[in-house]
Amino acid sequence: MIFFGSSFRLQPMHHDQSRLRSLLHAIIERLCQRHQLTLSLAVCLCLGLPAHANHANSSSTIKLPETPSVIANEAAATASTSPNMLNTQTQITESVSDINRLPPSETPANFGEPSLYALLDAEFAADRDDTARAVTIYKQQSFKQDATAVFERALSLSLRNESVEDSLRFAKAWQDQNPDHVPAWFYVAHLALRAHDYELAGETLNRILSYDPRADLSEILIGIYPNTDEDKRELLAALQPIDSEQNASLSVLKAGLLYQFNEPEIAIVHIDRALARQPDYVPFITLRADILRKTEPSETVINYVSQARLRNPDSKSLYLYEIRYLLDLKQNEQAWQLLLDAHERFVDDEEITLLAALVSLDVEEYASADQLLNMLAKSPAYLDQAYYYLGISAERQQRFEQAKYYLNGVMQEDLVLEARRKVVSFELLNDDVDAAVATLEKLRKDFSVFAPDSFVMQADILWQQNESDEALRLLTRASRKYPNNEMLLFARAQLLDDKNDYIVKRTLLNHLQALDPTNLSYQLSYAQLLLANERSSEQALAMATAIIQIRYDDPRYDNELHLQALNVLAADALATENYQQVIDYLQTPYDVFPTLRSGTLLLRAYQGLGNNEKVEALLTDLQQRFSFGQRNVNDRIQLY
Repeated sequence: MIFFGSSFRLQPMHHDQSRLRSLLHAIIERLCQRHQLTLSLAVCLCLGLPAHANHANSSSTIKLPETPSVIANEAAATASTSPNMLNTQTQITESVSDINRLPPSETPANFGEPSLYALLDAEFAADRDDTARAVTIYKQQSFKQDATAVFERALSLSLRNESVEDSLRFAKAWQDQNPDHVPAWFYVAHLALRAHDYELAGETLNRILSYDPRADLSEILIGIYPNTDEDKRELLAALQPIDSEQNASLSVLKAGLLYQFNEPEIAIVHIDRALARQPDYVPFITLRADILRKTEPSETVINYVSQARLRNPDSKSLYLYEIRYLLDLKQNEQAWQLLLDAHERFVDDEEITLLAALVSLDVEEYASADQLLNMLAKSPAYLDQAYYYLGISAERQQRFEQAKYYLNGVMQEDLVLEARRKVVSFELLNDDVDAAVATLEKLRKDFSVFAPDSFVMQADILWQQNESDEALRLLTRASRKYPNNEMLLFARAQLLDDKNDYIVKRTLLNHLQALDPTNLSYQLSYAQLLLANERSSEQALAMATAIIQIRYDDPRYDNELHLQALNVLAADALATENYQQVIDYLQTPYDVFPTLRSGTLLLRAYQGLGNNEKVEALLTDLQQRFSFGQRNVNDRIQLY
């Protein structure tokens, strides 16, 4: 038999329950093999005394009682229903009083004690997935006398099958009828926070803390942190009047909200209150460090975290916090040294080992990186990552054959594509096109999910070998095999000529934009196609201009795409002999991130203006940067 809460106990049976018990025993004999839990729930909920929590509570600190979700999980474990049982269920259900079919709002309060028949009916209804009936009956029965356990079961069903707002209304109504039941305060506070009813949440939390200033609010606060700034402000406003000086949970919640609203001076007061009660609790320490980062120099923050780490030498989290902060400050050497210390302390921690190896690569300590990665390679779970980064280490040391060996050994799906891409680049570096193609063919044989990627890379190799027609045929064949793959369709569109293949290319790009209307690459390619066939097309210019107007802090911003859009606009301005506009578009981007196409467009613009000094300077720069002679540059210019 399952009992709900540590204070649940059997009470003496009333005389008029004897017939009920006889019926219950008869039912149990027939159904215990298949439906023990459903009956147990009903018996426990009906016959048990309430788990009242009142001022006689001997505990000095209130703990949130067993949450309804636990009860719900236990109830959800009921077994399948047999045809014979359905007959028995029907007999029991038909004997339930009509009062049990009334909505909760119409059920008389304190109408005797909970009915076993009603609870059995509710459990059978829940088992048959008639959750609306089960919830209705349980809510009705919970408002009767001594029905604490029934209330908790009703709330668990409500939380699983109704909105948070509905569950809150029910819990609040029950709590209003049972004002001395302290656990209900916790339920109402938690649900009010989840439902964003911060006024009710504030009132209820204040009531709890007035009863016990050190009440454990951790269960209440789990999973309730608001997502929007408006909700965060409302929550903070509701919490501000509550005296949280003696309550660490509430103090840290206030501190976190104040920190997010850039009020670090006030936030530090609240986090210090929390730390006064739990001085070595790592989440509190790291939140205080976050707050200090807004008001204090980095040396102060590092000193604070370092002192906390020394007090808690076994805290991996504090090591990682300090290491990541040092990396944020670009103090890679210090981070590396601290990582080596952490590796010695947590010698069997593979996460620390991997991080130490990666920072070793960043600071060009390749011997250290290789040693750590070879240690990591002994772990099957980290073998692929170790091989991948051993390949990176060998590449940076220009040991390309060794790099190929490690990268070819990578088989982890989220790493294998990039690993093989690097192997292909090494093969092409040696002018071994056959080996590069063989690598791609093996990739799509071993990992069919990356077949489209391999076809695109192979087509790019063919294009670089001036075999554009063969590349196009390859992509066409691949598109037939993977007809809905956008990567293949777009790669194929890129190989089509803007003028000679205008209709086909426009059809492909329109199809791609229909598949993904927000894809900026598709939009820019379409704009370029339109401008190639209609000089200064308003639609095309508007599309390209919209891309360059995306701010750098916008998630859609892409530096390479931004530069491509500038080149498209500059090429159109050059075609209309608006040379100064070309310079306005490209001079600053070229100074920051020079590319051959931007440089050649700028060169043409300066030539158009007759600025020979700029032409000579830019021509020299192009020759030095891209190893092009005068004839090569002039040939390249003709392409634009």
